[in-house]
Amino acid sequence: MDSRSSRLTLSLSADIASAAVWLAMMCALINALFRPDLAFYPIIIALSAICVALINYYWPANLDFGWANRITLFRGVLVFALVALAPFIGDPAAGNSLWVYVSLSVVALVLDGVDGYVARMTNTESQFGARFDMELDALFIFGLCLAVLALDRAGFWVLALGLMRYGFLAAGWVWPALREPLPDSQRRKTVCVWQLVTLMVAILPVTPNAFAQGSLALALVLLCYSFGTDIRWLLLTRRSS
Repeated sequence: MDSRSSRLTLSLSADIASAAVWLAMMCALINALFRPDLAFYPIIIALSAICVALINYYWPANLDFGWANRITLFRGVLVFALVALAPFIGDPAAGNSLWVYVSLSVVALVLDGVDGYVARMTNTESQFGARFDMELDALFIFGLCLAVLALDRAGFWVLALGLMRYGFLAAGWVWPALREPLPDSQRRKTVCVWQLVTLMVAILPVTPNAFAQGSLALALVLLCYSFGTDIRWLLLTRRSS
């Protein structure tokens, strides 16, 4: 994201160091609230290390990271914590902390809109920022699917909500047409938000299992429709060209 017009320029190493401090704070918060399994810590560290490696690879070190990307990175650490905690959220030792888990998920969802707003207001939108945001959304959805599964609110089929994005990327290696850029789509954004909200509602302790499963099944149908529409557009565009 090109933020050369920003008045304050920070080095990429400073941004990563700030994210590391935030990561340590999130680990301490999760430990105090949830007392997670020890496996939580290597998972969140691995996710964060992969994120840093990708940023270092794709982002020029001499270019300011930009405030929108910083918000996305801040949200990323929160998402990593939620994903790493998801497999253990069904542990009885977690008590009534499901409300806290969903509250943190809502914060992550709100920040998803904030970074885009900041990018537009500062005229620093970029392909990197959009892809960074999109991949975090995909990981976030997958993590919430794991939480729903750990709570036994739905069967293994719920993982299809989180894995479909990765299946689409894998299919792109077989069919190059699927690797072509897609136009901006309000339908795609709406379905993404619908997935996130539906998964969060399913995690809430007060949500009946029947309602959770029904709404998740509807979310899966909508997701299949959305991906099917995009695949059809890509294939028709490739054929016409």
